[in-house]
Amino acid sequence: MKLTGRTGALAICLLVVVAAAGLLGSHVFRTARASAGLRCPQDPGVALGCYEQHYRAIVDRQGVAAAFADLKAGYAADAQMQRLCHAITHAIGQAAVRKYSGVAEAFRYGDNACGSGYYHGVLQGVALTLGRTRLLSDLDAVCAGVPGKERKSLDYFNCVHGVGHAIMAVTDDDLFEALRDCDGLTGSMEQNACANGVFMENLIVDGAHGGHYSKYLKPSEPLYPCSAVGEKYKTECFDMQTSYALGVERGDFAKVFALCADVGVPYRAACYQSLGRDAATISLNQVPGTVARCALGTDREQQANCVVGAVLDFVYYYHSDGQAKQLCAAVDAALQDVCRSTTAKVVGLF
Repeated sequence: MKLTGRTGALAICLLVVVAAAGLLGSHVFRTARASAGLRCPQDPGVALGCYEQHYRAIVDRQGVAAAFADLKAGYAADAQMQRLCHAITHAIGQAAVRKYSGVAEAFRYGDNACGSGYYHGVLQGVALTLGRTRLLSDLDAVCAGVPGKERKSLDYFNCVHGVGHAIMAVTDDDLFEALRDCDGLTGSMEQNACANGVFMENLIVDGAHGGHYSKYLKPSEPLYPCSAVGEKYKTECFDMQTSYALGVERGDFAKVFALCADVGVPYRAACYQSLGRDAATISLNQVPGTVARCALGTDREQQANCVVGAVLDFVYYYHSDGQAKQLCAAVDAALQDVCRSTTAKVVGLF
Protein backbone atom coordinates (compact mmCIF):
# COMPACT_ATOMS: atom_id res chain seq x y z
CA MET A 1 0.00 0.00 0.00
CA LYS A 2 1.55 3.28 -1.12
CA LEU A 3 0.73 6.27 1.05
CA THR A 4 3.37 8.85 0.25
CA GLY A 5 2.74 8.85 -3.47
CA ARG A 6 -0.69 10.42 -3.53
CA THR A 7 -2.33 13.39 -1.86
CA GLY A 8 -5.44 15.43 -2.07
CA ALA A 9 -3.46 17.52 -4.50
CA LEU A 10 -3.90 14.80 -7.04
CA ALA A 11 -7.65 14.96 -6.99
CA ILE A 12 -7.41 18.10 -9.03
CA CYS A 13 -6.61 16.01 -12.09
CA LEU A 14 -10.15 14.78 -12.17
CA LEU A 15 -11.44 18.27 -11.52
CA VAL A 16 -9.52 19.60 -14.50
CA VAL A 17 -10.04 16.74 -16.93
CA VAL A 18 -13.62 15.76 -16.19
CA ALA A 19 -15.22 19.05 -15.21
CA ALA A 20 -14.93 20.34 -18.74
CA ALA A 21 -17.10 17.42 -19.84
CA GLY A 22 -19.83 18.50 -17.45
CA LEU A 23 -19.38 15.56 -15.09
CA LEU A 24 -18.21 17.51 -12.08
CA GLY A 25 -19.14 20.81 -10.57
CA SER A 26 -17.42 22.16 -7.47
CA HIS A 27 -14.88 20.24 -5.42
CA VAL A 28 -13.03 22.80 -3.38
CA PHE A 29 -15.12 25.37 -1.54
CA ARG A 30 -18.47 24.34 -0.09
CA THR A 31 -19.33 27.53 1.76
CA ALA A 32 -17.81 30.38 -0.22
CA ARG A 33 -19.32 33.82 0.12
CA ALA A 34 -21.01 35.66 -2.70
CA SER A 35 -18.92 36.59 -5.73
CA ALA A 36 -16.18 39.09 -5.11
CA GLY A 37 -17.18 40.84 -8.36
CA LEU A 38 -14.34 39.78 -10.67
CA ARG A 39 -15.61 38.89 -14.14
CA CYS A 40 -13.31 37.42 -16.75
CA PRO A 41 -14.11 36.47 -20.38
CA GLN A 42 -15.67 33.10 -21.14
CA ASP A 43 -12.92 32.00 -23.51
CA PRO A 44 -10.68 29.81 -21.31
CA GLY A 45 -7.40 31.02 -22.75
CA VAL A 46 -8.30 34.67 -22.31
CA ALA A 47 -9.97 34.07 -18.97
CA LEU A 48 -6.94 32.41 -17.45
CA GLY A 49 -4.77 35.42 -18.22
CA CYS A 50 -7.39 37.68 -16.67
CA TYR A 51 -7.50 35.69 -13.45
CA GLU A 52 -3.72 35.37 -13.31
CA GLN A 53 -3.23 39.11 -13.64
CA HIS A 54 -5.84 39.80 -10.96
CA TYR A 55 -4.42 37.40 -8.38
CA ARG A 56 -0.79 38.18 -9.01
CA ALA A 57 -1.61 41.84 -8.38
CA ILE A 58 -3.28 40.97 -5.07
CA VAL A 59 -0.25 38.93 -3.97
CA ASP A 60 2.05 41.81 -4.88
CA ARG A 61 -0.04 44.37 -2.98
CA GLN A 62 -1.52 42.43 -0.07
CA GLY A 63 0.01 38.97 0.10
CA VAL A 64 -1.02 35.37 -0.43
CA ALA A 65 -3.71 35.23 2.27
CA ALA A 66 -5.59 38.11 0.66
CA ALA A 67 -5.43 36.42 -2.73
CA PHE A 68 -6.94 33.22 -1.39
CA ALA A 69 -9.63 35.14 0.51
CA ASP A 70 -10.65 36.85 -2.73
CA LEU A 71 -10.58 33.55 -4.63
CA LYS A 72 -12.81 31.81 -2.10
CA ALA A 73 -15.22 34.74 -2.03
CA GLY A 74 -15.86 34.53 -5.76
CA TYR A 75 -15.60 30.79 -6.29
CA ALA A 76 -19.17 29.63 -5.68
CA ALA A 77 -20.72 32.03 -8.19
CA ASP A 78 -18.11 31.69 -10.93
CA ALA A 79 -18.14 28.45 -12.92
CA GLN A 80 -15.18 29.58 -15.03
CA MET A 81 -13.14 30.17 -11.89
CA GLN A 82 -14.07 26.70 -10.64
CA ARG A 83 -12.81 25.11 -13.84
CA LEU A 84 -9.59 27.12 -13.90
CA CYS A 85 -9.01 27.16 -10.16
CA HIS A 86 -5.95 24.92 -10.05
CA ALA A 87 -4.23 26.95 -12.75
CA ILE A 88 -5.16 30.18 -10.94
CA THR A 89 -3.55 28.95 -7.73
CA HIS A 90 -0.44 28.10 -9.76
CA ALA A 91 -0.28 31.81 -10.60
CA ILE A 92 -0.65 32.76 -6.93
CA GLY A 93 2.26 30.47 -6.09
CA GLN A 94 4.39 31.88 -8.86
CA ALA A 95 3.72 35.40 -7.58
CA ALA A 96 4.66 34.33 -4.06
CA VAL A 97 8.15 33.43 -5.27
CA ARG A 98 8.70 37.08 -6.14
CA LYS A 99 7.38 38.25 -2.78
CA TYR A 100 9.03 35.81 -0.39
CA SER A 101 12.59 34.55 -0.11
CA GLY A 102 12.76 30.94 -1.13
CA VAL A 103 10.58 27.86 -1.24
CA ALA A 104 10.40 27.29 2.52
CA GLU A 105 9.14 30.80 3.26
CA ALA A 106 6.63 30.72 0.41
CA PHE A 107 5.32 27.38 1.69
CA ARG A 108 4.63 28.93 5.09
CA TYR A 109 2.01 31.13 3.46
CA GLY A 110 0.45 28.28 1.50
CA ASP A 111 -3.13 27.12 1.12
CA ASN A 112 -4.29 23.68 -0.05
CA ALA A 113 -7.26 25.09 -2.00
CA CYS A 114 -7.84 23.86 -5.55
CA GLY A 115 -5.70 20.77 -5.24
CA SER A 116 -2.67 22.43 -3.66
CA GLY A 117 -1.98 24.28 -6.89
CA TYR A 118 -0.28 27.04 -4.90
CA TYR A 119 2.61 24.75 -3.96
CA HIS A 120 3.02 23.57 -7.53
CA GLY A 121 3.07 27.20 -8.63
CA VAL A 122 5.78 28.06 -6.11
CA LEU A 123 8.00 25.38 -7.60
CA GLN A 124 7.17 26.45 -11.13
CA GLY A 125 8.07 30.01 -10.21
CA VAL A 126 11.40 28.88 -8.81
CA ALA A 127 12.10 26.81 -11.91
CA LEU A 128 11.26 29.64 -14.29
CA THR A 129 13.48 31.98 -12.25
CA LEU A 130 16.43 29.61 -12.19
CA GLY A 131 16.08 28.12 -15.65
CA ARG A 132 16.54 24.46 -16.48
CA THR A 133 20.32 24.28 -16.14
CA ARG A 134 20.48 25.85 -12.68
CA LEU A 135 17.40 23.99 -11.47
CA LEU A 136 18.74 20.60 -12.47
CA SER A 137 22.25 21.29 -11.18
CA ASP A 138 21.08 20.63 -7.59
CA LEU A 139 17.51 19.36 -7.42
CA ASP A 140 17.97 18.14 -3.85
CA ALA A 141 18.53 21.72 -2.69
CA VAL A 142 15.13 22.92 -3.90
CA CYS A 143 13.13 21.34 -1.06
CA ALA A 144 15.92 21.11 1.52
CA GLY A 145 14.46 23.88 3.66
CA VAL A 146 10.91 22.51 3.80
CA PRO A 147 10.19 20.90 7.20
CA GLY A 148 9.53 17.19 7.49
CA LYS A 149 12.02 15.70 5.05
CA GLU A 150 13.15 13.05 7.53
CA ARG A 151 9.63 11.74 8.13
CA LYS A 152 8.43 12.37 4.57
CA SER A 153 5.77 14.83 5.73
CA LEU A 154 2.96 16.03 3.52
CA ASP A 155 4.58 19.44 3.14
CA TYR A 156 7.80 17.83 1.99
CA PHE A 157 5.91 15.53 -0.37
CA ASN A 158 4.08 18.55 -1.80
CA CYS A 159 7.44 20.15 -2.48
CA VAL A 160 9.09 17.27 -4.31
CA HIS A 161 5.81 16.55 -6.11
CA GLY A 162 5.87 20.20 -7.15
CA VAL A 163 9.37 19.73 -8.52
CA GLY A 164 7.79 17.50 -11.16
CA HIS A 165 5.47 20.34 -12.15
CA ALA A 166 8.46 22.67 -12.16
CA ILE A 167 10.52 20.45 -14.44
CA MET A 168 7.62 20.22 -16.89
CA ALA A 169 7.57 24.04 -16.93
CA VAL A 170 11.20 24.24 -18.08
CA THR A 171 11.09 21.29 -20.50
CA ASP A 172 8.13 22.60 -22.50
CA ASP A 173 5.98 19.82 -21.02
CA ASP A 174 8.08 17.04 -22.52
CA LEU A 175 6.99 14.17 -20.30
CA PHE A 176 9.79 11.73 -21.07
CA GLU A 177 12.52 14.34 -20.64
CA ALA A 178 10.94 15.48 -17.38
CA LEU A 179 10.86 11.94 -16.00
CA ARG A 180 14.56 11.53 -16.72
CA ASP A 181 15.24 14.83 -14.98
CA CYS A 182 13.32 13.65 -11.88
CA ASP A 183 15.89 10.90 -11.54
CA GLY A 184 18.35 13.64 -10.52
CA LEU A 185 16.72 13.70 -7.08
CA THR A 186 18.23 11.57 -4.33
CA GLY A 187 15.85 9.01 -2.83
CA SER A 188 13.14 6.78 -4.25
CA MET A 189 10.32 8.66 -2.52
CA GLU A 190 11.59 11.93 -3.99
CA GLN A 191 11.94 10.50 -7.50
CA ASN A 192 8.50 8.91 -7.33
CA ALA A 193 6.83 12.08 -6.05
CA CYS A 194 8.52 14.12 -8.75
CA ALA A 195 7.36 11.67 -11.43
CA ASN A 196 3.86 11.87 -9.99
CA GLY A 197 3.97 15.64 -10.45
CA VAL A 198 5.09 15.18 -14.05
CA PHE A 199 2.16 12.89 -14.80
CA MET A 200 -0.26 15.25 -13.08
CA GLU A 201 1.02 18.23 -15.05
CA ASN A 202 0.62 16.20 -18.24
CA LEU A 203 -3.10 16.02 -17.54
CA ILE A 204 -3.42 19.64 -16.49
CA VAL A 205 -1.81 21.09 -19.62
CA ASP A 206 -4.20 19.21 -21.89
CA GLY A 207 -6.20 22.27 -22.89
CA ALA A 208 -8.54 22.19 -19.92
CA HIS A 209 -7.30 25.47 -18.48
CA GLY A 210 -6.71 27.28 -21.74
CA GLY A 211 -3.33 25.76 -22.52
CA HIS A 212 -2.19 23.58 -25.38
CA TYR A 213 -2.98 19.90 -25.73
CA SER A 214 -0.55 17.30 -24.43
CA LYS A 215 1.06 15.11 -27.05
CA TYR A 216 1.32 12.40 -24.40
CA LEU A 217 -2.40 11.66 -24.14
CA LYS A 218 -4.44 9.54 -26.55
CA PRO A 219 -8.25 9.33 -26.46
CA SER A 220 -7.96 6.06 -28.38
CA GLU A 221 -5.72 4.66 -25.61
CA PRO A 222 -6.96 6.17 -22.34
CA LEU A 223 -4.21 4.67 -20.16
CA TYR A 224 -1.37 5.99 -22.33
CA PRO A 225 1.39 7.07 -21.50
CA CYS A 226 1.40 4.48 -18.69
CA SER A 227 1.65 1.76 -21.31
CA ALA A 228 4.79 3.37 -22.75
CA VAL A 229 6.83 4.59 -19.77
CA GLY A 230 9.54 2.53 -18.07
CA GLU A 231 8.70 0.12 -15.27
CA LYS A 232 9.97 2.46 -12.55
CA TYR A 233 7.41 5.10 -13.55
CA LYS A 234 4.35 2.94 -14.13
CA THR A 235 2.91 3.01 -10.60
CA GLU A 236 3.05 6.80 -10.47
CA CYS A 237 1.50 7.01 -13.91
CA PHE A 238 -1.40 4.68 -13.14
CA ASP A 239 -1.87 6.58 -9.87
CA MET A 240 -2.99 9.53 -12.02
CA GLN A 241 -4.26 8.29 -15.34
CA THR A 242 -7.79 7.17 -14.48
CA SER A 243 -8.83 10.80 -14.27
CA TYR A 244 -8.09 11.16 -17.97
CA ALA A 245 -9.64 7.77 -18.76
CA LEU A 246 -12.85 8.79 -17.01
CA GLY A 247 -12.96 11.92 -19.13
CA VAL A 248 -12.61 9.81 -22.27
CA GLU A 249 -15.25 7.35 -21.06
CA ARG A 250 -17.65 10.11 -20.01
CA GLY A 251 -17.49 9.21 -16.34
CA ASP A 252 -18.27 5.51 -16.76
CA PHE A 253 -16.55 3.90 -13.75
CA ALA A 254 -17.38 0.36 -14.87
CA LYS A 255 -15.51 0.89 -18.13
CA VAL A 256 -12.45 2.30 -16.40
CA PHE A 257 -12.44 -0.50 -13.82
CA ALA A 258 -12.29 -2.84 -16.82
CA LEU A 259 -9.40 -0.88 -18.33
CA CYS A 260 -7.50 -1.17 -15.05
CA ALA A 261 -8.22 -4.90 -14.85
CA ASP A 262 -6.25 -5.38 -18.07
CA VAL A 263 -3.19 -3.62 -16.65
CA GLY A 264 -2.01 -6.61 -14.68
CA VAL A 265 -0.05 -7.05 -11.45
CA PRO A 266 1.44 -5.08 -9.77
CA TYR A 267 0.25 -1.85 -11.35
CA ARG A 268 -3.47 -2.44 -11.46
CA ALA A 269 -3.73 -1.77 -7.70
CA ALA A 270 -2.55 1.80 -8.32
CA CYS A 271 -5.05 2.08 -11.15
CA TYR A 272 -7.92 0.98 -8.89
CA GLN A 273 -6.76 3.32 -6.12
CA SER A 274 -6.65 6.17 -8.61
CA LEU A 275 -10.30 5.39 -9.38
CA GLY A 276 -11.00 5.63 -5.66
CA ARG A 277 -9.64 9.16 -5.64
CA ASP A 278 -11.83 9.93 -8.63
CA ALA A 279 -14.85 8.40 -6.88
CA ALA A 280 -14.32 10.71 -3.91
CA THR A 281 -13.78 13.74 -6.13
CA ILE A 282 -16.85 13.25 -8.31
CA SER A 283 -18.87 12.62 -5.14
CA LEU A 284 -17.63 15.93 -3.68
CA ASN A 285 -16.04 13.93 -0.87
CA GLN A 286 -19.43 12.82 0.39
CA VAL A 287 -19.86 9.29 1.69
CA PRO A 288 -22.89 7.91 -0.23
CA GLY A 289 -21.67 8.73 -3.74
CA THR A 290 -18.14 7.56 -3.00
CA VAL A 291 -19.34 4.22 -1.62
CA ALA A 292 -21.67 3.71 -4.58
CA ARG A 293 -18.95 4.35 -7.14
CA CYS A 294 -16.42 2.06 -5.49
CA ALA A 295 -19.12 -0.61 -5.35
CA LEU A 296 -19.06 -0.64 -9.16
CA GLY A 297 -15.88 -2.70 -8.90
CA THR A 298 -16.62 -6.27 -9.91
CA ASP A 299 -14.44 -8.05 -7.36
CA ARG A 300 -12.91 -7.56 -3.93
CA GLU A 301 -9.55 -6.39 -5.30
CA GLN A 302 -11.17 -3.60 -7.28
CA GLN A 303 -13.45 -2.52 -4.47
CA ALA A 304 -10.79 -2.66 -1.73
CA ASN A 305 -8.26 -0.61 -3.67
CA CYS A 306 -10.95 1.85 -4.69
CA VAL A 307 -11.83 2.35 -1.02
CA VAL A 308 -8.14 2.85 -0.18
CA GLY A 309 -7.85 5.57 -2.81
CA ALA A 310 -11.08 7.18 -1.69
CA VAL A 311 -10.27 7.29 2.00
CA LEU A 312 -6.85 8.76 1.27
CA ASP A 313 -8.56 11.55 -0.60
CA PHE A 314 -11.03 12.07 2.26
CA VAL A 315 -8.23 12.45 4.80
CA TYR A 316 -6.28 14.90 2.66
CA TYR A 317 -9.35 16.84 1.56
CA TYR A 318 -10.66 17.40 5.08
CA HIS A 319 -7.22 17.29 6.72
CA SER A 320 -8.88 15.14 9.37
CA ASP A 321 -9.85 11.53 9.95
CA GLY A 322 -13.43 12.33 11.01
CA GLN A 323 -15.07 12.04 7.60
CA ALA A 324 -12.76 9.17 6.66
CA LYS A 325 -14.08 7.19 9.63
CA GLN A 326 -17.61 7.83 8.39
CA LEU A 327 -16.63 6.47 5.00
CA CYS A 328 -15.07 3.38 6.55
CA ALA A 329 -18.21 2.73 8.58
CA ALA A 330 -20.33 2.90 5.42
CA VAL A 331 -18.41 0.50 3.17
CA ASP A 332 -18.95 -3.24 3.06
CA ALA A 333 -17.86 -4.95 6.29
CA ALA A 334 -15.12 -6.86 4.48
CA LEU A 335 -13.52 -3.57 3.42
CA GLN A 336 -13.62 -1.75 6.73
CA ASP A 337 -10.30 -2.99 8.13
CA VAL A 338 -8.23 -1.85 5.16
CA CYS A 339 -10.13 1.44 5.13
CA ARG A 340 -9.38 2.11 8.81
CA SER A 341 -5.75 1.02 8.67
CA THR A 342 -5.14 3.27 5.66
CA THR A 343 -6.70 6.18 7.51
CA ALA A 344 -4.52 5.65 10.57
CA LYS A 345 -1.31 5.48 8.54
CA VAL A 346 -1.93 8.58 6.50
CA VAL A 347 -3.03 10.70 9.46
CA GLY A 348 0.39 10.00 10.93
CA LEU A 349 1.97 11.98 8.08
CA PHE A 350 0.36 15.28 9.12
